[in-house]
Amino acid sequence: MIAEAWFDRIPLAALYLLSVVTVLVSIAVGFYAGLHQRRHAQGEVEAPVGSVVGAVLGLLAFILAFTFGIAASRFDARKHLLLDEVNAIGTAVLRADLLPEPHRTEARRLLTEYVDIRAGLANDSGRLPQAIADSEALHHALWAQATALAKAELDSDIGSLFVTSLNDVIDLHTSRVTVALQYRIPIRIWMGLFLVTVLSMTTVGYQFGLTGRRNPLIHGVLALAFSAVVLLIADLDRATAGGLQVSQEPMLKLQESLRRTPE
Repeated sequence: MIAEAWFDRIPLAALYLLSVVTVLVSIAVGFYAGLHQRRHAQGEVEAPVGSVVGAVLGLLAFILAFTFGIAASRFDARKHLLLDEVNAIGTAVLRADLLPEPHRTEARRLLTEYVDIRAGLANDSGRLPQAIADSEALHHALWAQATALAKAELDSDIGSLFVTSLNDVIDLHTSRVTVALQYRIPIRIWMGLFLVTVLSMTTVGYQFGLTGRRNPLIHGVLALAFSAVVLLIADLDRATAGGLQVSQEPMLKLQESLRRTPE
């Protein structure tokens, strides 16, 4: 967990630069190793080396695709959970309107405040820890209303429906927090990707060294292209930072709808 927290603190721009440097340094090390081998072993055959380079690059491509798949599936899950939560809150609000007073007014007020907290994260993700704490406090307040209603009207169908929708809201909050903050790409996969990258780019540089010809343009394109994919994966994996964020538009529209509807 400590390693993962440290990795998350690295800005995406710095991660991209680190990836570019790693690729270029690995190619340079491999190039000089290949150049040394060329000078001291004239019988070196390039064809088998080329086969090894192709195999290692294929392994690197597989790991990249695997890691991208994890990040993309989590991003898709966050989108679906957001929509499910908006629908669950909307249902809870509609059912709260059917409750007897004073539960109706108080439940609707608490749900409106809840939506305001969730929608507020669209413009200020840095408030996430406080927003989670405030949301859970509202869960307790809403559940207190449901408990009081259940004690007053034990056979109320509307009360039962409200409790069910409130359960859905609480469960989806837990799911969103878990998927966004805990279900991340494991640090060991990042370490494995880094290791395979170093080995792959070193073998690429080694093959260039055996030919005795260096091509800085090809090296630069390879470093930039590979680092762009790594940056995309890291951006998808971070739920509260970066440019690839789940649109909060459904929650904002729900907030706008509640503000237009009188209590």
